[in-house]
Parts: sequence; structure tokens; C-alpha cells
Amino acid sequence: MVKHFLLNILLSFVWVALSGHLNYSNFIFGYLLGFFILWMIERLGSNTEYFMRVPKIILFFIRFLYDMLKANLEVAFDLITPKLYTEPGIIAYPLSATTDFEITMLSNIIALTPGTMVLDLSDDRKVIYIHVMYLKNKEKFIEDLKKNTEKKLLEILR
Repeated sequence: MVKHFLLNILLSFVWVALSGHLNYSNFIFGYLLGFFILWMIERLGSNTEYFMRVPKIILFFIRFLYDMLKANLEVAFDLITPKLYTEPGIIAYPLSATTDFEITMLSNIIALTPGTMVLDLSDDRKVIYIHVMYLKNKEKFIEDLKKNTEKKLLEILR
């Protein structure tokens, strides 16, 4: 997988050099073009892990940006209106992540979203405690975090 990623980056730089324009959009286009070329070449082979993982990473990143934007707007709305709409709460979130890296990545993603903050990790590393600023429904929050964040993150990392 690392070999494919490095080849894809190399093809991106080759595209930038051939086109003569070094900017973000041209580099991203070169990356996508390189991805397509590598996919066409590797289609006959059996190593498709890289080609399955990259779209998942992109979709996860888009979903994370959406969640962060939504949380930012919710916090900003609460700050500029005279009435406070906060419903703070602390939840004990059962983890599916097992390794240090998986737990750290999940904790960072949770902490980067406005209105949430990771407080503690249990000694047995099975539960993470999260402070939520807008906790309307505890079960829905846990289900959403499990289904849309942790599950998709673990698909990328494993």
C-alpha cells in the first residue's frame, strides 16, 4: 500500500512538472490522474487495498469537515443568541478501538469537533469519557459516534 501511495505522489509531481503550474488544484488533479492510472494498471493484479482505502479516507475527511462545520455553527448560534441552548453532559463511550494509535486518533477527532472534549480513558482501555456541550439524546450520540466516526476510522486504519 505504501508503494502505491508513493507512486501516486510521484505521478502527481510528474503531472505538475509537465503542466508547468504548481498549485493545489493542479496537484490534486495530478493525484487523481495518478490514482486512475495506477488503478488501471493494478486492475489485473490482486493488490487492491490501496484503491479501496483512498476513497474511504476522502469520504471520512468530508464527513469530518461536515460534522465540524455543523458543530461550529451550533456553537456560534448559541453564543450570539441571548438564550443558552446548551445541554451539557458526560457520557461513557464503549470503545471498539484497541490499539494506542486507534484510540489516539479517535480521541483527536472527538476533541477537534467543537462542543466535545475527551476527559478520560478507563484503566482497562474499554471506555472513553466524553464531555458533550449539546447532549440532547445520549443513545443517539453514542450510536452516531459509533457508526459514523469510529467504525469508519477503524475501516481506514485496519
